[in-house]
Amino acid sequence: MSAIIRQILRKRKRDIERRLAPASPAAWPHHPGPVLSASNIHYEVAERTRAVGCGGIGAIHQMVQSIGLADEIDKRLRLLKIYMPYHESDHVLNVAYNVLCGGTCLDDLELRRNDEVYLNALGAPRVPDPTTAGDFCRRFCATDVQTLMDIVNDVRLGVWKQQPDAFFDEAIIDADGSIAPTTGEHKRGMDISYTGEWGYHPLVVSLANTREELYLANRPGNRPSHEGAAQYLDRSAALCRKGGFRKIVFRGDTDFSQTVHLDRWDEQGIEFFFGMDAMQNLRNIAEALAKDEWEPVERPAKYEVKTEPRRRRENEKEKIIRERGFKNLRLQSEDVAEFEYRPGACKKSYRVIVLRKNISVEKGEEVLFPEVRYFFWITNNRTMSKQEVVLFANRRCDQENIIEQLKNGVNAMRMPEHDLVSNWAYMVMASLAWNLKAWYALLLPEDGAHKEKRKSEKTAVLRMEFKRFLNCFMLLPCQVVRTGRRVVYKLLSWNPWLEVFFRALEVIRQPLRC
Repeated sequence: MSAIIRQILRKRKRDIERRLAPASPAAWPHHPGPVLSASNIHYEVAERTRAVGCGGIGAIHQMVQSIGLADEIDKRLRLLKIYMPYHESDHVLNVAYNVLCGGTCLDDLELRRNDEVYLNALGAPRVPDPTTAGDFCRRFCATDVQTLMDIVNDVRLGVWKQQPDAFFDEAIIDADGSIAPTTGEHKRGMDISYTGEWGYHPLVVSLANTREELYLANRPGNRPSHEGAAQYLDRSAALCRKGGFRKIVFRGDTDFSQTVHLDRWDEQGIEFFFGMDAMQNLRNIAEALAKDEWEPVERPAKYEVKTEPRRRRENEKEKIIRERGFKNLRLQSEDVAEFEYRPGACKKSYRVIVLRKNISVEKGEEVLFPEVRYFFWITNNRTMSKQEVVLFANRRCDQENIIEQLKNGVNAMRMPEHDLVSNWAYMVMASLAWNLKAWYALLLPEDGAHKEKRKSEKTAVLRMEFKRFLNCFMLLPCQVVRTGRRVVYKLLSWNPWLEVFFRALEVIRQPLRC
């Protein structure tokens, strides 16, 4: 970052801090009316100055060029016979950039292509319209979608190479399915799900370390969650080994126990933590365990109190449940134990951790009866304690947040096309925006002065919700000036993340380490 830019950012930071500095009520003059008091507002059209609201897209486009994503797409994805004028990379990035500029559907591409400043900012004479983008999605077959995911993953390896050595200690791979409903009646490949909704049932395989989406597979709505999961878990493990990870860990809920594959994964040195259904034989084993084999679960606090603990507010939900005499399940205690178990599809036994929840069933003020529920996990890990296994398996729930971001942040699962494969293609292209966000964070440097601060900032960007990332790094109002051979983005506003933004630019402009 140049000294001039650093000086301007510091001045703008001082200005806003001075304006927002806390002061005693006596220091503020009495306001006869609200502070939002602007009036007599007029709008005019700028005659010379041209600006765009999504100024951060230039940094993303420069990163895409630096990591070679566009070149790889054009080399390996062959869907067009002639280019008039768009190439395959133009179509793919057009969808991803639309999402990164705040677009939520294909129709928002019309806003992009009618924004002359946006086109100038990317050096494009024009970009595909929604109809053309939809036609491109329909050109895909299943093999082409797989090819596109492989291209993205091969480029991902180059981003991983920029990470410190500790990054490669362990790769935690999560798998889960999610229902993507649709109200369309003519979409081929959809079906009715177990929830009674019509739509599709995508499989999501993600890397928990960085929250990157590794593989997406679209399936009819009536297919089970685990269908095809073993194949994509194997491909994810191969990808992470190729990337340099020294240890591979699989996690999944009860639908992903995959007992047919456990022996093979164990022989390959892959650790796994899968939930298991509370079948009667497992319940019988748990109930037969001696009393001294159980130990209470001690869960860590959700957050650390930095000042003084405050009195908790009254639980309004529980109050209404009691007043109206609804059935209420109150957790009394949790205990954990373990035993050896060999699934029918396995030749060796594995460690099974069982969590026993003692629940009080209440109705109004009356306690009806106690209830015991069991939860089981199967693992080949022999070093973690029982409680550590439970807590580690519970952290898989963060993948639910990733799926939520893909569905309602990125809007990758809107299913705008007419059949399963074309919707799969759109889903992969739109979810590329989520991966670009992750790569942008991963390329942030950690070394140099203020190492701990930079590391915490990198983690914060990596774990940002998609909407917050857009507001902090993408939706930056910029004046775009084309001068000589340069396209200059002049930022028109300030936010607390601009210092990180410029630090990322310095890295993006440099070639990646091989």
